[in-house]
Amino acid sequence: MCGIVGYIGKRDSAPLLLEGLQRLEYRGYDSAGLAIHSSGTGKNAGLRTAKTKGRVRDLQERIPKRFTGTVGIAHTRWATHGAPNDLNAHPHVDAAEKVAVVHNGIIDNAAELRAKLTAEGVELASETDTEVVSHLIGLAQGETLEARVQEALRSVEGTYGIAVLHEEFPDRIVVARNGSPVVLGIGEHEMFVASDVAALVSHTRQIVTLDDGEMATITAGDYRTYTTEGSRTSTSPETVEWAAESYDMGGHDTYMHKEIAEQADAVDRVLRGRIDDRFATVHLGGLNLDPREARTMRRVKILGCGSAYHAGMIGAQLIEELARIPADAEPASEFRYRNPVVDPDTLYIAVSQSGETYDTLAAVQELKRKGARVLGVVNVVGSAIARAADGGLYVHAGPEVCVVSTKCFTNTAVAFALLALHLGRIRDLSVADGRRIIEGLRKLPGQIDEVLGAEPDIEKLAGEYASARSMMFVGRVRGYPVAREASLKLKEVSYIHAEAYPASELKHGPLALIEPAVPTVAILPDDDLLEKNRATLEEIKARSGSILAIAHQNQEKADDTLLVPQNEPELDPILMGIPLQLLAYHTALKLGRDIDKPRNLAKSVTVE
Repeated sequence: MCGIVGYIGKRDSAPLLLEGLQRLEYRGYDSAGLAIHSSGTGKNAGLRTAKTKGRVRDLQERIPKRFTGTVGIAHTRWATHGAPNDLNAHPHVDAAEKVAVVHNGIIDNAAELRAKLTAEGVELASETDTEVVSHLIGLAQGETLEARVQEALRSVEGTYGIAVLHEEFPDRIVVARNGSPVVLGIGEHEMFVASDVAALVSHTRQIVTLDDGEMATITAGDYRTYTTEGSRTSTSPETVEWAAESYDMGGHDTYMHKEIAEQADAVDRVLRGRIDDRFATVHLGGLNLDPREARTMRRVKILGCGSAYHAGMIGAQLIEELARIPADAEPASEFRYRNPVVDPDTLYIAVSQSGETYDTLAAVQELKRKGARVLGVVNVVGSAIARAADGGLYVHAGPEVCVVSTKCFTNTAVAFALLALHLGRIRDLSVADGRRIIEGLRKLPGQIDEVLGAEPDIEKLAGEYASARSMMFVGRVRGYPVAREASLKLKEVSYIHAEAYPASELKHGPLALIEPAVPTVAILPDDDLLEKNRATLEEIKARSGSILAIAHQNQEKADDTLLVPQNEPELDPILMGIPLQLLAYHTALKLGRDIDKPRNLAKSVTVE
């Protein structure tokens, strides 16, 4: 959940490293640092580091003059081991201050290694797990930097994406991956390394993504990849489809606002080229699942974390409704710890915006070990989950920089609608129903724009709800995943406590929380459960609770109603979550929150 950047070439590295860190600050922002190898003389020669608690802008102010060199590594941190402070910031160096290491991940046996190093007389300066790696490399006896890193990693248990700089080997950077992303950027007479392509695309769109257990050495003119045991691996660069401009704010005050506003275009992208009007279905070539196999599947299990899990809940409902296959969603973070029964007739689907979410990736690896068929629904081409899965579906949302997910959540839900339609038409969904869903899908971009047009009204409502100490979100069946996601959004970005419940469960306990100071947001699609949902509003009003309804028509019992255009019933949840993204955004804005970088959170959760 940290950001790594490295550069080697002919240009001064420090400005390039700082630029890369700013691109990656959404991955961690409680401290930052960089190390360069300077070819100067005197005290300005050799390995030099600068690091500080705080943001990248704080690091920029701390860098001394004449901090120059053409090779360097840098890091922005989301704390796991040790409080955010100057000492715990990366890079970490060895006792001789000749080795510098930046690291993303968690060293599981760090305590054991710290004790061993201390017994050998090594003085550890920080509380981090990462520092042990720099000392292990510094103590290694190999003739090359690659050999020393390999020797050190043989003692390490856990996950890592690391980049290593050594004063005695100023012509190279050595990197390694195990469970945490590492990407090489291939330039002309210069090379880059990063934990995310966001740091690379302003300089090159030619990348190489390392696999777990793989290492690489980059020099100014070349790169080579190999296993941690030293065997050469064969890799070819691929072209990244996202341009540098995709990571700019585009005139918006925050990335969150920009990404909410991009949703109509994003949904158009996920639909483009996939609809097959002739057979009232869709083309999903990357699934690697032929019709005969699809018909033998008796169950679908969807795994994800956070917003991906909520999108999976919508997906499970869509698959049950359209394909008539039993389906459910489960948090990937819990799945592998309960010793699940892995059924050969179950199709497993792993959902992750980054494609690198560690809990989800670990679940995929466990499923593959047990012989399951796994599909990935991800946003990042070439990501770990995309490569580990048997096939999958890219959601084409484009880069999402804000820590909280908006457009990627929406696109993932649309991707599940495509998958459900595909499976449904293979099985028993009629041509008429297929055409009905396709028509609904095509209406989504225009309807999203219609929802976004109500932003001034939503902003006004946010001013009223910003003073709430807690909020309740309720919905039935299709509305419940929307309530879950909306509750999460409000918590993440505004820090207002929020809970989500099925509306039918309100009277089984949560109704005790209802009072004037706890507003309820109710999701009320105009479907066959509308009257039952209205009965829930009656229960809330009888306890003096205030209500904001998200509905297709005005609700008498609600204090306020946000109207959403009606689509096909199965697709309504996709639209009903969007006004609640704006509600969370404007509530946070009223409260002065750091919207793109909420406290304690990071974008890509690559630690357990």
